[in-house]
Amino acid sequence: MLIIAGSLQVEPASREAYLADCEQVIARARATAGCLDFLLAADPLEPGRIHVYERWESPEQLAAFRGSGPDDAQEVAILDADVQRYLIAGVEAP
Repeated sequence: MLIIAGSLQVEPASREAYLADCEQVIARARATAGCLDFLLAADPLEPGRIHVYERWESPEQLAAFRGSGPDDAQEVAILDADVQRYLIAGVEAP
């Protein structure tokens, strides 16, 4: 399993529009084989920050989805990004 997590920065005034434009991407990801979870969400304290959280069964399934990732307009709107890939060896209850 792997997790993609981090944050994006966009113009605060355009964050809601950016997230609305991402709804189709979120739906497409969640319908993709191997996607366990996929979310882009507004940060409640920082107006231009968007949290990224994805969980995938395998790197191959993530790679297959990435071919249909953000469009050019979405990429241009990203001012900064700090997103990492975490490979998970095991999962335990809290």
